[in-house]
Amino acid sequence: MVGNTVPALDNTGKRLLAINNYFYRRGGAEAVFFDHMHMFGEIGWDVVPFAMQHDLNEASPWSDYFVSEIEYGRQAGTMRKMRQAASVIYSLEAQRNIRRLVERVQPSIAHAHNVYHHLSPAIFSTLKSWRIPVVMTVHDLKLACPSYKMLRDGRVCEDCRGGRIYNVLRHRCIKGSLPLSAVVFAETMLHRLLGLYRDKVDRLVVPSSFYLEKLAEWGWPRERMVHIPNFVDVSVFRADWQEGNYFVFAGRLAPEKGLSTLIRAIALSGERLIIAGTGPEEASLRQLTAELGADVIFAGYLSGEKLHRLIGQSRALVLPSEWYENAPISVLETYALGRPVIGAAIGGIPEMVREGETGVLAASADVEDLARALKEMAALSPAGRARMGAEGRSWIGREYSAAAYRARTLELYEALGVA
Repeated sequence: MVGNTVPALDNTGKRLLAINNYFYRRGGAEAVFFDHMHMFGEIGWDVVPFAMQHDLNEASPWSDYFVSEIEYGRQAGTMRKMRQAASVIYSLEAQRNIRRLVERVQPSIAHAHNVYHHLSPAIFSTLKSWRIPVVMTVHDLKLACPSYKMLRDGRVCEDCRGGRIYNVLRHRCIKGSLPLSAVVFAETMLHRLLGLYRDKVDRLVVPSSFYLEKLAEWGWPRERMVHIPNFVDVSVFRADWQEGNYFVFAGRLAPEKGLSTLIRAIALSGERLIIAGTGPEEASLRQLTAELGADVIFAGYLSGEKLHRLIGQSRALVLPSEWYENAPISVLETYALGRPVIGAAIGGIPEMVREGETGVLAASADVEDLARALKEMAALSPAGRARMGAEGRSWIGREYSAAAYRARTLELYEALGVA
């Protein structure tokens, strides 16, 4: 039985119910999710996770409460697809399971990260029926844009502003598919009708000022949002690297990342680039590299020490995004490694690059301006780039530290009655 396998809880302590679709380090949202749990466990809170079953999940004594897996890239029969579509819109299983979990652990507060499409915001109704304060960190723009990126055909799109969410169906925004777009349209309609985000979530934690302002433009009340930046612990990162003669990109090879612009800028500037990552654009990017004769190496997926070494020995990390990035963890980790950043002036990136001090900004989707930024960074001496990286490390050690994040989050929890 589940009750026999879970750990004993301290009845006198505070208890965090941490919620996210995935229970393994899949991306930036999961990094924040796991680091948040670890942080609160270290200060004496009981931390209980709620997520989706998955082959790659980390072990957890609470996994019997997790909901059944939904993984969209896998083959499935018609009936399974229909059940999955229903769960995307409103997961009754997630409601049942979280109700059992809440009965067992009686959390002081629930803090959610990404829940849509898998757990679904149906869980927020259950949590509120138990009068549990609910906080959600906003990792993307799903609360405003049904397809969550505000991106269509490679360009920023705000057509759904003002409640015009029928555009997700009209433009077939979900993988160019009418059926998938119809599911997301129905999902968005129901969630807004039931007020699952607007009425059942007490506070939205927003990591970038840009996202806070964008959500406010789209009608979200400012008083319900709190700006709490993401964080890294600089003490676990080395900063004593020997610099190499290349720039680096690290991330998913997807259209919105601006990699074709970057490769063209590399060819124009005559600089060298190493790309760490995989994704749907890899084949076309390799072809573009060959056509241009650009000095680009595709290193594949890297993580941990290998990725840190690659970034640490680079001249700078380049983040050439062409969509509304939020607050990329990769920027913070690059500073922690003592290296500067070249970032696209879009979304939350400009908040994280102090021009001429910790890095350089370039216009998004502008090959010539990105080439200019690359040459400007390359023209500095190694000592000059090292000073930028050191300034970035010092800055995030103050403003983007684990201690700052913890203090801001505890202040928020206390404001919601968690004494």
